[in-house]
Amino acid sequence: MRPIIVKLKPTGGFAYFLHILLVLIVPILALVLVSLNFVQLALSIIVLSKWRMFAVRPRFWAANIRANAIDLMVGLSIVAFMSHSDSFVVRLVWAALYSVWLLYIKPSSSDIMVASQAFIGQLFALIALYLTWASGPIYGLTLLTGLFCYLAARHFLETFEEPYSRLIAYTWGYFGAALAWLLSHWLIYYKNISQVTVFLSVIGYGIAVLYYLDHFNKLNKTYKRVIISSMVVIVVAMIAFSGWWGDKVV
Repeated sequence: MRPIIVKLKPTGGFAYFLHILLVLIVPILALVLVSLNFVQLALSIIVLSKWRMFAVRPRFWAANIRANAIDLMVGLSIVAFMSHSDSFVVRLVWAALYSVWLLYIKPSSSDIMVASQAFIGQLFALIALYLTWASGPIYGLTLLTGLFCYLAARHFLETFEEPYSRLIAYTWGYFGAALAWLLSHWLIYYKNISQVTVFLSVIGYGIAVLYYLDHFNKLNKTYKRVIISSMVVIVVAMIAFSGWWGDKVV
């Protein structure tokens, strides 16, 4: 069974206002620093905001890093998205979305919200990776893609108390790395989103929905056929017509 963790948070009054203000400092600082072209400092602020990961004995660091990995992936990705935008308004929108993540999405603990956190984390991290490091070495793209897929899978599976969560997560991470190694030899982009990201998002989301429905005994033959057929159609269409809508090749 998962350990029961009790978190005490202010729910009203000045303490609640102060809590909101402290949370919003991070996206505001990120917005200001990126606008001033201090991108590396903004990235450092995101990492330093998770200092509590190391406020325990070193033997707990690995578990804390894994538990906070999705939050870090989202935060660092949003800074990357801000840095690739020349419009202050667009950067402001990203800061607002990061605030929504910190205040609403991240603290939620329902099965649907935890699954959404994993999907958003993997999606944002992969988009940011191939947006900022497309010309990087293939082994680096392969390693990081596999790592992001693994961390997203662990985050998703642990909320269901899956006994084989580690094995399944390693398998998904290996699949992501293998796909990245194969497709990184000739990267195709749909606007600013790589083909690797789209494939892993479509396949990962489909598998996650199948797992979710099966876990709650809601998966019947009709749902299974529709979901699997949709995944196959999307992937086949992307492979067959990549030259039609792929506007960038690396």
